[in-house]
Amino acid sequence: MRLLHPVSRRETCDRSSHRLKYRESAYNFTGSIARRVLDMSRGPQFCWSRWSVLFPAILLVGILDACSGAPKPVYFPGYPVGFVERGVASWYGPGFHGNKTANGERYDMHQLTAAHRTLPLGSIAVVRSMNTGRQVTVRINDRGPFARGRVLDLSLAGANALGMTGSGTDDIELRVVGYQGRVAEMGGLRVQVGSFSDQQNALNLLERAKHFYSGGRIQVIDLPEGKRYRVQIGQFSREAQAETAALDLESTLGIQAFVFRDDS
Repeated sequence: MRLLHPVSRRETCDRSSHRLKYRESAYNFTGSIARRVLDMSRGPQFCWSRWSVLFPAILLVGILDACSGAPKPVYFPGYPVGFVERGVASWYGPGFHGNKTANGERYDMHQLTAAHRTLPLGSIAVVRSMNTGRQVTVRINDRGPFARGRVLDLSLAGANALGMTGSGTDDIELRVVGYQGRVAEMGGLRVQVGSFSDQQNALNLLERAKHFYSGGRIQVIDLPEGKRYRVQIGQFSREAQAETAALDLESTLGIQAFVFRDDS
């Protein structure tokens, strides 16, 4: 029978130390904390029991160190990068220049910006003309257009880039390519059922709409032609819910309804 010589604790630790030297090159951890722990592991008193505790900590440090250098992408529910929408775009210019936009900025018609009813403010979108193939990259900083069949309101600069200032509208494809901002900045959804120059007309419609949906209000907007009283209904978290309510209100009240995101 072959006799097995007992292995001392020091020999066990020395063997562990050799293994750790090999694993150090394999894992290639960075950061001062990871290097300090690995230096400790070369000592004669280091054993596998201690390594089993420190290894998860080193791994976590390496992961955090690797991830901390790059900016984190921003994702919005329902609007992934690559989101595409097609429809009619219009533009707005001198009459609104200097007015406050939905994100609090002053509208500058010479900047490449646009208004959209529901996209998160700060969305970056490439807008391409379906007629000419020309395209422009814009940032969403306002809400609109509140007109039937239109999906986007471009600034004067954006409209010039597409060559659509003369016609006033163009068939476009909008593609989201990025975001600026945080998910927490997304407002809820409302349905606009009317816009009036006479406040009493707005109050009358609000009273009718309140029989069907709660959360109604009148928003007062200063436009170049004077004050407008916008009647807005409900508070919805999902676009499908808001669209259903808009269709219901259109058929019930005989009006045109638009879903938009409330950023106030």
